[in-house]
Amino acid sequence: MPKSVYIHIPFCLSKCKYCSFVSYTPQSFGSGEISLYINALIKEISHNYKNEPLETLYFGGGTPSLVSSELLERVIRLFNFALNPEITIEVNPDSVDKKYFRELKEIGFNRVSIGSQTFDDNILKLIGRRHNAEQIGKAVEDAKSAGFENISLDLIYGLPAQTLEGLEKDLEKFLSLDIKHISTYGLKIEKGSYFGKNPPSNLPDDDMQADMYVLVNNVLGKNGFLRYEVSNFAKNGYESRHNLNYWSNNEYYGFGVAAHGYENGTRYSNTDNVEDYIKNPLVHKEVHVLTSQEKLEEEIFLGFRKNEGINTEFINKKYGIDFEKKYQKILTKYSDYIEKTQWGYALNLQGVLISNIILCEFI
Repeated sequence: MPKSVYIHIPFCLSKCKYCSFVSYTPQSFGSGEISLYINALIKEISHNYKNEPLETLYFGGGTPSLVSSELLERVIRLFNFALNPEITIEVNPDSVDKKYFRELKEIGFNRVSIGSQTFDDNILKLIGRRHNAEQIGKAVEDAKSAGFENISLDLIYGLPAQTLEGLEKDLEKFLSLDIKHISTYGLKIEKGSYFGKNPPSNLPDDDMQADMYVLVNNVLGKNGFLRYEVSNFAKNGYESRHNLNYWSNNEYYGFGVAAHGYENGTRYSNTDNVEDYIKNPLVHKEVHVLTSQEKLEEEIFLGFRKNEGINTEFINKKYGIDFEKKYQKILTKYSDYIEKTQWGYALNLQGVLISNIILCEFI
């Protein structure tokens, strides 16, 4: 039974040069299309949501903060919530102010994720971000003044012209804002992005990206942040409950353009065309019923992303296997990177750096 919902808001004022996510800019949507989209979203939710008490609700994008609080409230009111739910919205620093944050708080949001990426104004311009460093601090200040305590910032490393020294300065500024959660991502050049078609010449190489990731771990670890998942760090008690639901391989609803969901052993995705979605939001683009082997592989792949790793007793009971016997060759081959824990196995920091190689062997 799903206890989490992801809602995709596909609208952005402009496209960042590294972004390959499904999003639509003002040139491709009219002034009234956001309202039409919300109406379609409400139709999809009303048709599919079975009134389970939700533990987490997450509005991602795109730029959800382009949607008025009145329209967002119409969506939130469709759901039934468990006690103390986590309700998150992603925002961009240039699309929020004190008034908007107060409105978000009033309609039920209690967590905000701010798309900051870096405090280097020159690099922000290089990657096509609309905000500057000053606006990041202002957004955090405004969110706090509106009553938000659970605030997350995004940090990208491996950016054009970025150095280890520059990244360290970024981390110092992130820490100075006294926030509770930081999501870190190594820049990946995707085919569908501007950088995919026009690769920048001044990118840090793979070895430098690895050094940057180690630096992030060291600096944040010394300042009270726990890496609870490959890309996410939090102060104790401020881990993203919504994202932990994904990595624990639990079910969730996905609503909106290009959204993905997981229910009753079936993964599904919606169309990535906003016009098609508005016309008919009730038809999934793809539906795949997982085999038992696929379910096991996902349990392992997602579990190893967590700092605590996988629980082999749970896996053995759920899938009727002997994990250590089945995967002994892999465990032995990567014994320097996979560590035994109280409940199973976990990747150490060096293992995380080559996690894609290791996890491919389990699949």
